[in-house]
Amino acid sequence: MTDVLQGRGVGAHRWRPALLSAVMVAGWWGGASAAEWPQFRGPGGAGVGESSVPVTWSDTQHLRWKTPLPGPGSSSPIVQGDRVFVTCYSGAGGAGERAAEPAKLQRHILCVRKADGAVLWQRDLAAELPEDAYEGFLTEHGYASSTPVTDDSGTVFAFFGKSGVVAFDIAGEKLWQTAVGKESSNRHWGSAASPVLHGDTVIVNAAEESQSIRALDRRSGREIWKAEGAALELAYGTPGLVSLDDGSQELVIAVPGEVWGMNPATGKMLWHADMGLTGNVSPSVIVDGTTVYVFGGFRSSGSLAVRAGGRGDVTRSHVLWTSRNSSYVATPLLHEGHLYWIDDRGQAFCAAAATGELVYRERVDGMTQGGRPVYASPVLSAGRLYVVSRWSGTFVLPAAPRYEILAQNRFESDDSDFSGTPAISDGDIFLRSGRFLYCVGATGRQE
Repeated sequence: MTDVLQGRGVGAHRWRPALLSAVMVAGWWGGASAAEWPQFRGPGGAGVGESSVPVTWSDTQHLRWKTPLPGPGSSSPIVQGDRVFVTCYSGAGGAGERAAEPAKLQRHILCVRKADGAVLWQRDLAAELPEDAYEGFLTEHGYASSTPVTDDSGTVFAFFGKSGVVAFDIAGEKLWQTAVGKESSNRHWGSAASPVLHGDTVIVNAAEESQSIRALDRRSGREIWKAEGAALELAYGTPGLVSLDDGSQELVIAVPGEVWGMNPATGKMLWHADMGLTGNVSPSVIVDGTTVYVFGGFRSSGSLAVRAGGRGDVTRSHVLWTSRNSSYVATPLLHEGHLYWIDDRGQAFCAAAATGELVYRERVDGMTQGGRPVYASPVLSAGRLYVVSRWSGTFVLPAAPRYEILAQNRFESDDSDFSGTPAISDGDIFLRSGRFLYCVGATGRQE
């Protein structure tokens, strides 16, 4: 089934029946144990760990293991049971390589034993061409930026842009591979959104590849529905799933100029709200009950809160607040009535979730300036925020409306880019760089 999202220009409603993608699978992963971190930003896509991880670490403190990776990437590790999954790329850009036409590009997915970092299996996939050249903004994040998702059987689903969506079983056997388009946005920035699970489907924001959202059958990869629309161009976030009081659900995504609420059962547009976040929208939406928080945009960057459950144009009736404060890449974290993030200029923010009012904005001492120093989204453990910077280590802050740096943790032996959001599982925190996958835990380093 193909539906079309039809645009009226920036800031206007673009739709016919569509289906947006599912995610933060609030119902699907709501019962995940402390051992599971099955998707981007963990259970429910909330970024919240259920166990306490160390406050400080280094090459010699609390490092349980580190595993070399076959190439860089800005995707996040995920955890299911006793296994950690992570994606990488090689052959075109990164690790000293430069290629105008990435004909040698390969993607890799690794399954690593959680206890000791041993690689249980690695699968390599040659890129399906044409692919965007390694130049411009694409060099900032590379060709492995989408975090995979896994189900309770250990099947893992990875999104590799123009090479499509690929499923592997727990033993590393390839189950299927499905193309979702080979186009490029007008900026050729590559893929960013992560796949999510909803019921029996894998849902992918293929805005970059085909200006579409697609749902694929989890078992076969067969396309169940496709929603297309020009308004999806430059929408890089992972959508969110809202559970309403009447038991129904809505799929929510932010696109340049608008927020959309969809019916995941029928693919119909339920509501839309205009917003001032134009240009590209990279952060994922944040779901708290029936309230959705949206961040992003470029020159017109900002944030807003909107109440789900409306019908038609809800700009006047359901938008709760708007603000000029924003995060350009990272998805903020919501905790006990406050939103926290460090932006791409190295400033730490805290805002009241009820009003959007700024509580603090502070320049982070010790943060390397220049470029965009933070891509990773914050995660929460035991009342503390963990924010991975690209070149200056991981900053630990209190998850409270006061600014303080509790720790700045570095691996001095690794000068590569750290852009992936960490995963938390059973008292361990898993971080990835352009060179290694790390496990940090209170039990100390495992030789």
